[in-house]
Amino acid sequence: MPYINNSDKAHVDTHAPQCSGELNYAITRLISAYAARFGNTYTYTTLNDVLGALEGAKLEFVRRVVVPYEDAAIKSNGDVYDDVLTTR
Repeated sequence: MPYINNSDKAHVDTHAPQCSGELNYAITRLISAYAARFGNTYTYTTLNDVLGALEGAKLEFVRRVVVPYEDAAIKSNGDVYDDVLTTR
């Protein structure tokens, strides 16, 4: 949950988050600001918009950041699935 110290909230509102709690808080604030455009009334459409945007951002982050990181780790450390896939 996005529960951080009150003094940290002001900092996060004007600067990049420095930890996972602050990142969660910043994302929550962004979602809340989006919902405020509709009078803070959560409709199916608003909820679907938020979930779709979060899922899209997540998938793009995985594709552009996580996959290349994992591919480099496989090259560096070996593939744990080599043994699993070759024994089938």
